[in-house]
Amino acid sequence: MRRSKCMALCAALLLTCLCGCGTNSALPARYSVALITKSTETEFWLSAFAGAQAAATEYNLDLTITGPSTEEDYETQNRMIGEAVEAGADAIVFSAIDYEKNAAAIDAAAAAGVQIVSIDSGVGSDQVRTYIGTDNYAAGQMAARAALERVEGPLCVGIVNYNEGTANGQERVQGAADALAESGRAQIADVITTLVDAPRAQTDTIALLLAHPEINVLMAFNEPTSVGSAQAVRVLNRSDDLFFVGFDSNVVTIDGLQEGWVDALVVQNPYAMGYLGVESAYRLLSGQGGTLQPVVDTSTQIVDRQNLFTMDGQKALFAFDPYQDDRDLQK
Repeated sequence: MRRSKCMALCAALLLTCLCGCGTNSALPARYSVALITKSTETEFWLSAFAGAQAAATEYNLDLTITGPSTEEDYETQNRMIGEAVEAGADAIVFSAIDYEKNAAAIDAAAAAGVQIVSIDSGVGSDQVRTYIGTDNYAAGQMAARAALERVEGPLCVGIVNYNEGTANGQERVQGAADALAESGRAQIADVITTLVDAPRAQTDTIALLLAHPEINVLMAFNEPTSVGSAQAVRVLNRSDDLFFVGFDSNVVTIDGLQEGWVDALVVQNPYAMGYLGVESAYRLLSGQGGTLQPVVDTSTQIVDRQNLFTMDGQKALFAFDPYQDDRDLQK
């Protein structure tokens, strides 16, 4: 009897100890990361979100994703930055609508102790620990060279750009303009700025092409403007006498490649931007910030009808993380 009582008492004490230890031991805190983007609706950003969520799962992070309804609304972005700080975010992964007008809000977040990672589009703050995205100047040159290598004779170029305060769009225009000037056989007829909205871009591109019928090369520098411009080429039936280069992967522009009213796409890797942005936030928060590079250039390539159905072309067009194999080898 005594032995039974003793064993029961020991079992009770062991259970109490286990429960108490579980209650009192401080579990590692989950870091909170806020991803604030320029939009939440385009295929580009949906791919970036998939990458960000994969990284958050891998590193056991609390991830929130927000963004304004239009890619011109930097004021809403600034409000979202403040809300993320108030909610206790440990890090913000940010794509700026306006290089200058978003800077003060990012500076304030950093002053509150929040780590800052920039993806896709830079912001004018020296508090950014790393930038992850396309080399946008080089991407603009890539778009120009795609036309120069495929179109014979003189080039008369029309450019459809977006928000003038957004760093990546301006860098792409500059890269394209420099490459065209260096060629000695191209001139820019006009550069227009439209809303980051496919229907508006279509309307404005139609007006551009009607005003300048001499344009034989058209370039658009992000996903919505590329969709709208491609639709303008189709509406005006200009696919036979106009070479169109767009940006990013969208079902409309991919169909255009197959059907002939899109000639080439400069395809970025938003999945990698989202993944590496969140992974970099984790490294900063876990004391590994010294391993980060100030700039990480994610992969960008030209897709046209020649490589559309190749393995490399398909990987570029659809969500793919080019760094996964390297991480698998390290595990």
